[in-house]
Amino acid sequence: MTVKTRRYSARDVTILVIGLGVAVIVNVGLIWGPTLASIGLSGTDWNGIGPIEWVGGQNYHDLAAEYPPFWSAVRNNVLWLGFLGLVATPFGLFCAVLLDRRLRLSRFYQSALYMPVVLSLAVVGFIAQLVYSSDYGVLNAVTGLSVDWLGDSSINIWVVMIAAGWRHVGYVMIIYLAGLKAVDPALKEAAAIDGASERQAFFRVVFPTLRPVNVIVLVITVIEALRAFDIVYAINKGRNGLELLSVLVTENIVGEASRIGFGSAIAVILLAISMGFIVTYLSQLFKGEER
Repeated sequence: MTVKTRRYSARDVTILVIGLGVAVIVNVGLIWGPTLASIGLSGTDWNGIGPIEWVGGQNYHDLAAEYPPFWSAVRNNVLWLGFLGLVATPFGLFCAVLLDRRLRLSRFYQSALYMPVVLSLAVVGFIAQLVYSSDYGVLNAVTGLSVDWLGDSSINIWVVMIAAGWRHVGYVMIIYLAGLKAVDPALKEAAAIDGASERQAFFRVVFPTLRPVNVIVLVITVIEALRAFDIVYAINKGRNGLELLSVLVTENIVGEASRIGFGSAIAVILLAISMGFIVTYLSQLFKGEER
């Protein structure tokens, strides 16, 4: 039996080359190019104008030993990731489960919870100022308190994470809701026939089928936690307890200091942290699938 192979015309080849070429150029130019450049520049002392001086690992040593904002930023980023992963994400899943039951006015609840997602984190930061401000904030006005929620470095990171989590919950809810809609109803019916409670049916039957969705949510959560910048910069430019690694990168590369090598070292550490979480989880996931 002869298998006929399709021959692509010159027009087809041209379209494929242009389509793939543009995608590759954009990917390399906007993602891999800057990433590799940051890794290379992290071992240099360069202000963006003068000659590039190679210093090896000196930038990393200075970060750990002589740059106090660095460890505060690492702590805040870890807290941010923990809050989104352990509080906001489970709450988004909980909201999705409730809405999946076709509650009365579920469309209204879904829209209300999703509404913050259309706002940028910068806008969420301005809203947080209206709520938490010690002078004109809604929270102090309603409760009668006089707490400086955003100025007190011991508590401001927590209230800002709540504001960021408000937006994250709606995002996660929509993703999980779409996943729940795709679950075969026969699985739930079979679990009910076997005598499983709603809780048992969810954790033992429904939730395992959401593994692909869990991967997407994990990646989104890690990215959201580590790239957080807008909200703290809108509040106080990421200072006085709101230091984040993304803010330190911007301050050192774009700010008055113009220490591109030093800022690139922070960017590389941020990249390593994000890749560490994602690669570890994906490797465990793929090992489980192979078994």
